[in-house]
Amino acid sequence: MTVAENLHRIRAEIERAGRDPDEVTIVAVTKGFGADMCRAALSAGLPNLGENRVQEAVAKMGEVDGATWHLIGHLQTNKVKVAANRFELIQTLDSMHLAEALARQTSDQRVLVEVNVAREAQKSGVAPEQAIDLVAGASRLLEVKGLMAMGPSQGDPTPAFEELRRIRDQAQERLGKALPILSMGMSGDYELALRAGSTMLRLGTSLFGPRP
Repeated sequence: MTVAENLHRIRAEIERAGRDPDEVTIVAVTKGFGADMCRAALSAGLPNLGENRVQEAVAKMGEVDGATWHLIGHLQTNKVKVAANRFELIQTLDSMHLAEALARQTSDQRVLVEVNVAREAQKSGVAPEQAIDLVAGASRLLEVKGLMAMGPSQGDPTPAFEELRRIRDQAQERLGKALPILSMGMSGDYELALRAGSTMLRLGTSLFGPRP
């Protein structure tokens, strides 16, 4: 199936989950794919492209016009200078140390705070118990737009997704402002994420098929 056909199927599944497809942003995860697949995503109506590694993303930025780039992989502080202002949204802010490093480059960077609601050691993200403090602290330095998380490696991800939504709601109360983006749901669990309130999906294989 083409990317456009897969997107049509996914949008129908968003509707079946009781959500309006126009209110759910799809980030097409192009990591591991070449510039041609990035352009195929754009042609299908997917302007938001997600990359895990800063250097891979920067190389594609030079080849692909018209995309809005998201960093969805862990950002190391030694890559901050390269990443700042290149990405529309850095989805993986997980410490004040990283927030301060980004703020030294720009105060306009839009970010999501990544929360390890799966509570798995191999996943990055701030501990759920510390997430609201990080949102509050980072908001004084950067433009925090919401929260991001990955579901657990095994089992039902719904409790983790619902916890992220609760943390977002509590953070909004503390800040007194909206945090509109809940980035949760990948190719294997996005229907459950939608039912838990996701506003942004990060989809790779469900759009493009297996990575080369």
